Amino acid sequence: MRLSTRAKYISYIAVLHLVLIILVANLLSENKPLFIASEVFLLLSAAASIQLYRNFMQPIQFVKSGIEAIKDKDFSIKFVPTGKGEIDTLIEVYNLMIDQLREERTRLHEQHFFLEKLIEASPISIVILDYDEKIDSLNHKAQEQFGAVAEQLHGKALNETNLPLLHELVDMQDGDSRVVKTNGVVTFKVQRSHFMDKGFKRSFLMIEELTNELLVSEKNAYGKVIRMMAHEVNNTLGATDSILQTTRNILTDPGFTELKEALGVASERNGRLTRFMRNFADVVRLPTPNRATADLSLLVRDVSTFMQAAASERQVSIQLFLPEAPIVKSVDTGQMEHVLVNVIKNAMEACAPGNVIGIHLTQSLLLIKNNGTPIEQEVNASLFNPFFSTKKDGQGIGLTLTREILVNHNFGFSLKTEEYGWTVFRIEMEE
Repeated sequence: MRLSTRAKYISYIAVLHLVLIILVANLLSENKPLFIASEVFLLLSAAASIQLYRNFMQPIQFVKSGIEAIKDKDFSIKFVPTGKGEIDTLIEVYNLMIDQLREERTRLHEQHFFLEKLIEASPISIVILDYDEKIDSLNHKAQEQFGAVAEQLHGKALNETNLPLLHELVDMQDGDSRVVKTNGVVTFKVQRSHFMDKGFKRSFLMIEELTNELLVSEKNAYGKVIRMMAHEVNNTLGATDSILQTTRNILTDPGFTELKEALGVASERNGRLTRFMRNFADVVRLPTPNRATADLSLLVRDVSTFMQAAASERQVSIQLFLPEAPIVKSVDTGQMEHVLVNVIKNAMEACAPGNVIGIHLTQSLLLIKNNGTPIEQEVNASLFNPFFSTKKDGQGIGLTLTREILVNHNFGFSLKTEEYGWTVFRIEMEE
């Protein structure tokens, strides 16, 4: 068993004075005055040793108390000078250190509080990861963005969630920045960075939705181009067609029959080009929805009846799954009818004979499904881009108008082929 320095010192002083007492008793027992003087000296020596011991132990006790206070993170304890030089120097250093630690802790707490408030008030979604790259916390904006599943994300890696957006970010490294589209329409700018926590690196993601800004900027850009094209083309075609018709009327001689037919073909071509430009102009001139209360069940049934003849020609079946009770929503009936016609028409064009189009309607969802040709992965992100089309002679007008109508109605939407093989156009009608 190892003795402490304190025990060794006490043992040494005790043994030393015991030996001295025995020697004095043996050597000076007959010389009373010297014996008494020696005993008094030994007594004073013992008292001096005790005082020296206390003086040595006082700094140790002081250091011990200071260490305990620091361990308990109590930076309010300070020591009063004792009047002893060495100890007062130590007390001065300790008190200065405590003041600095207290100020530093206060500063860190204030910074931490400020950063917490800043993160919570941020208009950008922030996802903070822990040391193992698992989701540790979400700010208020991120909780709003991920909705009901936000609480289920804690403790999961990005690839363990069921959110397509987070799956797209798995391979991002600190310092990376990218633009991500989740359903062909909703666009996010994502940046990944890191901070140091307790000496270790922790990453975080900043997710900013750009959808509305991009849609407005996009529409302003293509709207200006379309208006300029329509103005030039319509002015030219109007004058040209007038000349063609006048010339045809003048050419009454039978010898000019072939020329008259050629002029007629040119006039028809002008008409098709006019209609072509009118389709583009419709995207720009799309009015604000004139909303009124309508039964969506009835609207879906009417449109499916209208499209039934075209579906029968393709040997495609349209199946309705409608609730018994009316689904009443505030919509622009004409514009929503255009959406349904366009989506069902696209579904039919993707189907082969024997395929099925299923239309499912609930209080908050409208799903138009088909088991025809699936959408290729590289095409999916571009589906709702203005005037994008996979058809040979397609103008890309249908989905562009559909997008504008649904955005103006504040309805969420997506179009993709699900894992089970059906392609689903999903319209979310939460108000």
